[in-house]
Amino acid sequence: MMRRFQKLAERAAQVLAEAVPHVPSPCVSVCVMHPQTGLCEGCLRTLSEIGDWSRLPDDAKRQVWQRIQVRLSSVSSN
Repeated sequence: MMRRFQKLAERAAQVLAEAVPHVPSPCVSVCVMHPQTGLCEGCLRTLSEIGDWSRLPDDAKRQVWQRIQVRLSSVSSN
């Protein structure tokens, strides 16, 4: 996996392993949208996922984290 996504992958595993309230944001303060993928180059979320984050219930936030894990897998295979 690309070195820059190592912490994101570790955080995703931690968040998804614990069913605690107040799911943390995946934001790593690298807010640049990739023109081809439409994903943030820091946290691998879409604009919609980023914009909706504060209004999502914890279960939906965990689903975003699950999608990030899938995206991390495809990034590491490239």
